[in-house]
Amino acid sequence: MGIDRVFVARLVGLAVFGPDGERIGKVRDLVAALRVDSNPPRVLGMVVELATRRRIFVPMLRVTAIDPGAVTLATGSVSLRGFAQRPNEALLVGQMLDARVRLVEDGSEAVVVDAAIEPTRSRDWVVGRLAVRVRRHRLGRREPVQVVPWRAVTGLSLTDRQGTEGLLAVFESMRPADVAAALSELPEKRQHEVVDGLDDERLADVFEELSESDQRALLAHLSPERAADVLEAMSPDDAADLLHELPDTESDALLALMHPEDSEPVRRLMSYSSDTAGGLMTPEPVILRPDATVAEALARIRNPDIPPALASMVFVCRPPTETPTGRYLGCAHAQRLLRAAPFELVAGVVDTELARLSPDATLGEVTRYFAAYNLVAGPVVDAEEHLLGAVTVDDVLDHLLPPDWRDRLTDPDDSTEPAGAERRQPDNA
Repeated sequence: MGIDRVFVARLVGLAVFGPDGERIGKVRDLVAALRVDSNPPRVLGMVVELATRRRIFVPMLRVTAIDPGAVTLATGSVSLRGFAQRPNEALLVGQMLDARVRLVEDGSEAVVVDAAIEPTRSRDWVVGRLAVRVRRHRLGRREPVQVVPWRAVTGLSLTDRQGTEGLLAVFESMRPADVAAALSELPEKRQHEVVDGLDDERLADVFEELSESDQRALLAHLSPERAADVLEAMSPDDAADLLHELPDTESDALLALMHPEDSEPVRRLMSYSSDTAGGLMTPEPVILRPDATVAEALARIRNPDIPPALASMVFVCRPPTETPTGRYLGCAHAQRLLRAAPFELVAGVVDTELARLSPDATLGEVTRYFAAYNLVAGPVVDAEEHLLGAVTVDDVLDHLLPPDWRDRLTDPDDSTEPAGAERRQPDNA
């Protein structure tokens, strides 16, 4: 586009044209996705007013040129659905201009008089700079306007502009990993308020994505009874990893509070070293009897609650089919199942040749196993041919990366994609 910075106040009222010169409407505002940290928010799109006075949303990715007299879109086809603001969004002109902020450098109170949006290498736009005027509590000449980086002020983040209820509404639509990243940026008091507002299932999903230090800190905030409930809702391997980090007396007390059917697989996983296949595995892979049909297998792996890595493979065992199972017969890859007729038995498509992992296999051995066989999941089988569980590639990566990798999930120098912000759909759905 050839433009490296645009002040939003100058965009209001500009005509918006399609690629063939057809007039679509006028720019009335810009929409940005607020963040919980100090990184610049991404500009999602423009609020465009049609000739009928109806206001619609146009994504920034459809903008091909911003000139002094007009905005040009890549297509003249736009959604006519009326614009509706979401909880994690701010209108740059309607809500951000005239907002009161504080300068990080000296704590001075200031007022935002304009905001500058800047393009990134990924074709996104971010609110990179703010034009602010320091407020003086005395008569005299007004202070000059300063143009400062977004990070030079406080008071405009999602946590500054939203109460706990608003944050919970925003987090509802975010992935657990993004909620975990956002939660770690909150002050402790707000963290506790959010944790108290999440239900056990959702909190368990978020706990699985937190760093070990954040897990321990937030677990200490919960009552023992609720902590046990959250551990029950977590995947057994993640619950075992968390309990491994606690003192024995504390982990034993929490295990005693859990229901036996939930604590038993966790205790079994805790009997293995955390850097072995037994300590890495999940005891809840997709297990089928040999007389199950391909249609049944596909129905099982279609379950959206099953992680993609686990859904890549079903394991075929003789009854019982709960880990540790009866005799392990082999596995069936999802791609092989898709090529088979639905009425065929999984026994007819089972791979009996794939090597198995022993529960004592080291992290290095597990890593080489995945590299050698190009897999994302593999069976863990004991000496008596019982399937104990399955190791997935994400569990391996979790242990290969530095201990603080979750804390560094969002690079503070990369402001092209806000933590936890989904890309807004063009139809404003």
